[in-house]
Amino acid sequence: MTELPHPLTGWPFASPVPPGTGWPGDPASPATPVARTPAQVRSRARRLVPNGMNSAPEHAVGDQTAVPLADLEAQVSVCRACPRLVAWREEVATDKRASYADQPYWGRPIAGWGSATPRVLVVGLAPAAHGGNRTGRIFTGDRSGDWLFASLHRVGLATQATSEHAGDGQRLVDARMVAAVRCAPPLNKPTTEERDTCAPWLDAELALVQEHVRAVVALGSFGWDAALRAVRRAGWDVPTPKPRFGHGAEAHLRVRGRDVLLLGSYHPSQQNTFTGKLTEPMLDDVLGRAAAAARMPG
Repeated sequence: MTELPHPLTGWPFASPVPPGTGWPGDPASPATPVARTPAQVRSRARRLVPNGMNSAPEHAVGDQTAVPLADLEAQVSVCRACPRLVAWREEVATDKRASYADQPYWGRPIAGWGSATPRVLVVGLAPAAHGGNRTGRIFTGDRSGDWLFASLHRVGLATQATSEHAGDGQRLVDARMVAAVRCAPPLNKPTTEERDTCAPWLDAELALVQEHVRAVVALGSFGWDAALRAVRRAGWDVPTPKPRFGHGAEAHLRVRGRDVLLLGSYHPSQQNTFTGKLTEPMLDDVLGRAAAAARMPG
């Protein structure tokens, strides 16, 4: 199998990248257990959440969740439960876009990334075929990520204005990014079955970090719906009727007597940014409101 140099480290990697071979930020090892069916995803995700944490206990602190969160990231990154998505992400990693033909592609699912004790949780749809599926980090390596990281930096939620690849030194400040579907889907459209198969990974991640979260930012209507489904499954109080998505939309959620602000933003896709449907001030406004909520005491 042909190996190509990583654009940052220069180390050679095959595409897709085998777990535990030294890719920057790879959470897995060759011994990480692989979920190959929806039932295995459900079972493994449940086992990763310590007893009692689904209800967000008041005593939970960051170091109590660090080990299960690392285990979750590792298992997500080797999941093979959706045959169509596995085939597509690996086909893209092999065929590649011409402009990246000299690079190795990650070609695996993308784990959540950022703070283990986030006060802001950003929820998106899925990795881009030549973005996260190439770089190994969600929202990195494409135009959408350029917009998102620049805005996160302007509002104080990221230490750098860009993120081009895992291992580039970028760090989120009191924030974490997750995707509702962890593999790049064809045409950016996962099926309902694929969405539901992946949902237990999101549920486990939410259970492990929810005690810290003060704001959830949903990118696009898919992210909005995924976030609402996840918090409902976690037992959060959600307003009825269901809050409607829109740019700048907000809903006030409750978990164990604590308020969490849900904010909606148009997805920073090229279609939205090129047409002016989403502008930098619009994105800054939503992420700035999330950052302000994160700074509130409690």
